[in-house]
Parts: sequence; C-alpha cells; structure tokens
Amino acid sequence: MIAIIDYDAGNIKSVEKALQALGEEVTITRDAEVLLKADKVILPGVGAFGDAMDKIRSYGLESVIRQIVDKGTPFLGICLGLQLMFEESDETPGVKGLGLLPGKILRIPEGEDLKIPHMGWNSLHFTKETKLFKGIKEGAYVYFVHSYYLKAEAEDMVAATTEYGVCIHAAVEQGNVFACQFHPEKSSDVGMAILKNFISL
Repeated sequence: MIAIIDYDAGNIKSVEKALQALGEEVTITRDAEVLLKADKVILPGVGAFGDAMDKIRSYGLESVIRQIVDKGTPFLGICLGLQLMFEESDETPGVKGLGLLPGKILRIPEGEDLKIPHMGWNSLHFTKETKLFKGIKEGAYVYFVHSYYLKAEAEDMVAATTEYGVCIHAAVEQGNVFACQFHPEKSSDVGMAILKNFISL
C-alpha cells in the first residue's frame, strides 16, 4: 500500500489517480499508524512553504515523517513536497523546513525572457545513475510549475537538473529518500515511468 500524506495541500488527488492508473492501492491519510505501516509514502503538494509547514506541524506530522524516513521506507516528495524536505525557503524566511536533507529553496531569478512562475515542459539532465530514473532517456521532458527552486548542499544527492535561467536541482535521491521538483503525475508517459520506478523499489 502507498500512503499519500494528507496535510490539506493541493494536487493530492492527481497523484492518487496516477498511482491508481498504475494499479496501486493508495490511501490518503494523516493517521500516523497507517503512514508508518505503508510500503511507500509520498509527500505531494502545491502551495506556499510557510503555510504547508504550519499544517504539517499542526497535524503532528513532522515527527511521523522523520520516523518513516528513519525506518527506511521509500519516501517521495513532489513539487512543494520536495521543497519542504529541505532546511528553509526564500518564500517564507524564518520558517524551518523538515530538514531531511541539507539545502535551501531559492527564488528563481527574474530574467528578460523568463516568466515566473516557471510553468511548462523542461528537459532533464541526469547527473548519476539512479533508481528513480531507470530506463528514462537523457533529455526527457517533464512538467514544472514553480517559482522557487532547490539548491542542494551536496551535489552527490542530485539525481537530475534542468535549466531555467539558473541550474535547477530538479530531483534528488539519497538512500530511501527521493524527490522531484516537477510533477511526474502530469508528465505523460515519462512521469508514469518515474512513478512506476518508485512503486517497484
């Protein structure tokens, strides 16, 4: 069973539908017992960093997420879910993230030809061989919607990058922890293949 963490974030239903299309049993929950028993756990999300961390803390989910990660359960953050896994964000200065991995979330710099938020299809460059992108071709296109991006502290955790005015750390993979800034559930066949790789871990 795959559990999706319910902290009132947007985008949860589209992740659920994508997983169900792949034949998976999915539960959307904030029940600690259910989350800790799940085979795999996903932290999706669309919204603001500070609001999301407030919700996670008010529902008592921060310690549950740490326990899930510590016990070795495969854990995937998507979009805002990726950002929350790091230490802090320019979006809400002073609010601490989950700090599961070292790094900061920065605002995408304004550019003449760049619209913020970054919304659309961008190609991925793979920086190492990973479980999440097994069988995915270099340069594959995936769908992004974001105004802030990850600058990971350690390059060796970065699984994929993309360019949008700056080099964006588009995905990370470290041990049982995985995260994508893009939306695999909205990224057509490539995205479904990525989700399938996560399911089969």
